[in-house]
Formats: sequence, C-alpha cells, structure tokens
Amino acid sequence: MEWSPGGSGKPNRTLPPVALPSVEEYGDFPTPIELARDILATLGPIGSKWSRVLEPTCGDGAFIHALTEHRYPPKEIVGIEVQGDRFIGGAPRLSTATTDVTVLNADILRADLSRLVKWKTKGPLLVVGNPPWVTTAELARLGGENVPAKSNSRNLKGFEAISGTSNFDLAEYIWVKLLRDLYPLNPSIALLCKTSVARNVVRYAQQERLSVYDGSMRMIDAHMWFGVSVPACLFTLHVGHGAPDYTIRVYDSLDAPLPSAIIGIVNGHLVPDVNRYQKVSSSEGTFPFEWRQGIKHDAAAAMELVLEDDGRLLNRLGEEVEVEPEYVYPLLKSSDLGSERPKDIQRRVIVTQRKNGEDTNALRSDAPKLWAYLMGHKPLFDARKSRIYLGGPPFGMFGVGPYSFSPCKVAISGMYKKAIFRAVGEIDGRPVMLDDTCYFVPTQDPMSAAVLAALLNSDPALEFFEAVTFFDAKRPVTKGLLKRVDLRAVWDQVDPSTAARRAALLVPGLRGGQSAPKDRWPTDYGEFVKRLVS
Repeated sequence: MEWSPGGSGKPNRTLPPVALPSVEEYGDFPTPIELARDILATLGPIGSKWSRVLEPTCGDGAFIHALTEHRYPPKEIVGIEVQGDRFIGGAPRLSTATTDVTVLNADILRADLSRLVKWKTKGPLLVVGNPPWVTTAELARLGGENVPAKSNSRNLKGFEAISGTSNFDLAEYIWVKLLRDLYPLNPSIALLCKTSVARNVVRYAQQERLSVYDGSMRMIDAHMWFGVSVPACLFTLHVGHGAPDYTIRVYDSLDAPLPSAIIGIVNGHLVPDVNRYQKVSSSEGTFPFEWRQGIKHDAAAAMELVLEDDGRLLNRLGEEVEVEPEYVYPLLKSSDLGSERPKDIQRRVIVTQRKNGEDTNALRSDAPKLWAYLMGHKPLFDARKSRIYLGGPPFGMFGVGPYSFSPCKVAISGMYKKAIFRAVGEIDGRPVMLDDTCYFVPTQDPMSAAVLAALLNSDPALEFFEAVTFFDAKRPVTKGLLKRVDLRAVWDQVDPSTAARRAALLVPGLRGGQSAPKDRWPTDYGEFVKRLVS
C-alpha cells in the first residue's frame, strides 16, 4: 500500500495538517460500508469483470474496504481523495495478497486523470463511488472553495445562465470529467448520485455523441442511508466504441429484477418512459403562445406583504406598511396554484417597475411614500446576490412587463409534482402577480383564460405532460417543457361539450362572481387563438 501525492510527484493542492475544510465544505455524504457492499453485489463478480477499479472520491474508503473483502476482488484499486489526512490512517492496511491498493492525495476537480493515475494492471476498468451531492450554489453558501473552474458547459444563454439554471452539482461535473478523461479506456462507471444528475449526464452523452451503452438507474433510499430527502440512484454507464445507446433502464431498487421504466431521448428530448411517450407523441409540437415567468425580487422581507382584516398591510418583518396603493398587487405563489383554491388570497407584493430595466428613480417624486419605505430597507436590496440586479436601477425587479398586468392568466406552478393549470382573474379589481416559481400565459378576457385552462387540463394535454415530465426534479415544470405541447392537437382530441362545461364553470370566478351568458366555447381554433392574442 502506498500514499502518493499524485501526477508529477508533487501534491496538486496543499493540505495543511490543521484547519482542513470540513466534510460539509466538500458536499460529502460518507458511504456506509453496508451500502458499498450492496452496490458491489449489484454490479456482480467484480474481479471477474474488471481487473482494476478507480474510486474517484474515496473519502473514508468504504468502497475500497468493500472491494478488498469482496469474494471476487480486482487486481488493482486506485482511490483519489483531496482531504489528505482523512483516509491516510487506514491506508497501509488495505493492500492484500491479491489486490494492490493506492490512494492518491489529489483534487479530482482539477487533476488530469489520464496523467494522474499510473496503472500497474491492464484490463477492463470499473469506476465506482459516491461523489459529492452538493451544488456549486450550496457550496458558495457554505463558504467552500472546492469547486471547479466556472464554465457554461451546457451552452446556456441569457437569464438561464446567470440566474440559477447554470448552477450544477459537483457530481455532474465529476461524471463529465470521468467520461472525458477516461474515455479512451472504455470504463464502466457506476456512481451514486441524484437522479437529476444522472439525467443531465445522459443528455451530455447524447449531445457529445459519446459511445455509451447498457445504462441503468437503480433507485436507493437516500433518506435511510444519508438522511436527505432527495431522489437518488446508482447510475451506471458503460463506455465503448460501438453504436451508442442512450436508453436507461430504471429499477425501483438495487435488487429489483426488472426495470419499471425505460428513460430515453426521443425527438431530442429526454423522456421518463419511452413506451408511455409513444402513446401520446401526437401531442408533441409547439405551443402557440409565450409562457412567462412570474416576478423575481429576492427581497421578500420588504416586498411581500399581508393584507390584514382591518385593511393594514404588514411586511414579513411585522412592520406596518403605508405606501401608494397603485404599487401594491395581489400575489399568488406555487402553493396557491397547487391547491383547489388559493391558500392565502391576502398576500400582496410591491411592484416597482412596469417593465424590466425601467428607471425606478422616478418613484422619488411619483410615489414618495414608497420611495421612503424602500430607502428604509435598502440594505435588504443591497444584499441581493443575483447578477441580474448588477448595474440595474435601485429596487429593480426581474420578470416584469406588460404581460404581468393582464387581467387574466392561465398559470402553473413549476414546483409541484403534478400538472395543474389554474385560470386566474383579478382580485379586488387588481391584476394578480405570480412569483418566479410560476409560469403563465396572459389573457385579456375571462373566457379566453377559461378555454385555455380547460384545454390544458384536458386528458390529452395532461397525459402528454405526465409522459414528458420528470416529477422528481427540483423544478419539474419548466418553460421549455410547457412549450412542447401542440395546442391544436389537443384541441382536435378534446370533447367540445365536456371542455365547454369546464370552461363555463371557471368564467364566473374570473368575473368576480358575475355570469356572462354571451360567452360560448369557440367553434374554431384559429378564432380562439386570434382572440387570445388580441
């Protein structure tokens, strides 16, 4: 057994004997030895299939221990661990008569694996382990420095690249690094990770046309093993030089004999179950209207209010707020859209702009009460970390435009585990704002909103959304997913009388309880579209 500094004979990161970063800084969930053994049992007779094994983030060494005691151990094991004194105490005792073990003190996020690891054994390679589950944003909040150099590897554009979509898991970065650095060795890679990471890796492999095959996701109980409530799995991919296969078999457990679904890429999109998608693929197309995202302000303590029964407005700090009423609007959140009825229609939000980037300095004269209130809470706004506010006007927002002030909307939560579309009308004569976890289509009249909601809540539309949505994702519903439904195809599949009855039930609520006998279900799709966009 040896403890090597890696690559060129010099440590590629200095690790002093004191004040080492905490396990939390590296986003680790140490693997219980029992789970490591179960995973190796799932993978089969290790030594008979792979002569050498790499554990890229070996931590406390659970997988190395399990490998050396395995009935069919490999000939050689190499572990990599950035925290030098975390594993060195047990390292010399690991080599056996049949297995040579080396642990390298190196940072996988920065090392070139093709140069770092000097194999003594030839033959098939298995990569197995449990890389960090933390995201780059979570590490930043913890004050950790163990992050890769930033890059926009998914080619994200605009708001997505600067406001959170470009935030990624370290495990995803490690997956991509393993595929890139070890690709010539045709490795089999089996790592514990979030299911969202596994799906992103499949998309990456397809985008880069990597020759991978025989992929599987075997679900694990992350709460039982690690005390976290997040969908997770043992994700396995094999790398070869033949025809690629981007379908992934999904098993409900490590030892499930048969898959419960087949994930795959169809028409450029990853779908949760290829067979289920084929049944609803006729509803795939392009949505004719633009989905908007709700407003973003990142200063809830000052911007979000509650209307008390006595008419007073209170902010989250418990302060009474007196500002010009024309800048205060009803607010609905994801939790409201996910319920049959809004849980709290007393929420209000201050809206400082009519469109993105609008100069807010005019509030000084146009709304002196509001200006004084905002200035009194300026530290809350100055503390906002998102780049979207840099260089912008004071107290600026994002995701606001003429569409925000439409009298009616059809909205959906991006966070719920079920597709539920809600027709939203004015409250107390004021257009309703939605927060940035929601998406909506603005409409100018209640009947248009009711018809659109009835179409999107019809069986053909919901079956399509169920077939293309990964509801275990942190934000299952996205703008990209909503844009994929072909509304004309849905229109052609619905029963007009049933849809008309559903729409008619919605209209009075959108009109403040008033009936509208002249409103009828439109008979022509083109006329409906024209009415909605007018």
